[in-house]
Amino acid sequence: MSIAVMDALLLGLLGLLVGSFLNVVIHRLPRMMERQWAAECAELAGTPLPEQPPYDLMRPRSACPHCGHRIRWWENIPVASYLALRGRCASCNAAIGLRYPAVELATAALFAYVGWRWGLTPVAAAWCLFAAALLALALIDWDTTLLPDDITLPLLWAGLIAAALGWSAVGLPDALWGAVAGYLSLWLVYHGFKLLTGKEGMGFGDFKLFAALGAWFGWQALVPIILMASVIGAVIGIGMKLRSSLREGGYVPFGPFLALAGLTAMVAGPEAMLRIVGL
Repeated sequence: MSIAVMDALLLGLLGLLVGSFLNVVIHRLPRMMERQWAAECAELAGTPLPEQPPYDLMRPRSACPHCGHRIRWWENIPVASYLALRGRCASCNAAIGLRYPAVELATAALFAYVGWRWGLTPVAAAWCLFAAALLALALIDWDTTLLPDDITLPLLWAGLIAAALGWSAVGLPDALWGAVAGYLSLWLVYHGFKLLTGKEGMGFGDFKLFAALGAWFGWQALVPIILMASVIGAVIGIGMKLRSSLREGGYVPFGPFLALAGLTAMVAGPEAMLRIVGL
């Protein structure tokens, strides 16, 4: 077995574990944000909220949302537990969402690709961080239309640091201007659309995510990334419209498509993305 395959297998196994943690992040982080907002509003109004039990990424222990059964360690082994339990809660037999093992497998696949391409190196660690952050952002935005600063801003800084250390796709000057151009370009689109229509076409989280992608790939990659995101978004949006599955108001969050385009850029490269969209 070659070293590249061994590295891919090792990082793939790590990806399964990280994917299990990402499921927690995807579910809990928006609720943590809502709690924080409620506490801040109550404090400003002078009516503090009653004391609540701790709720973060570690507490309380994971439990079945239907019966409250505490998930035991052998019921929380990535993918294997889902298969052993046949996708059902061990206590009440309620169905467990297929997305849980899907996130674990997707993370494992991305980490395995990184291991195969970069080996067990600091560069691989940087791109594993990149892939995990984008996967979490895509699903959080799809569920809630939120792109948390707790992920987008560290991702942006990580891109700049990786560029400075020579661990990313570009040098620091291109990464810096990529972050600036990524943010300003969508900021201008947002304000232009609002000026013309009186409506908000996207959230500020999209600006920060695009800036982070600019930091990782440089300003030269921004056009291929935005084109790929637009194509993916158009295809999925049309499909949802034909199936009458659009949300109330007929909108689809843009963040998941930016994230998918970023992952495509990691795997295929910005130049290949232009060929994919026919340019």
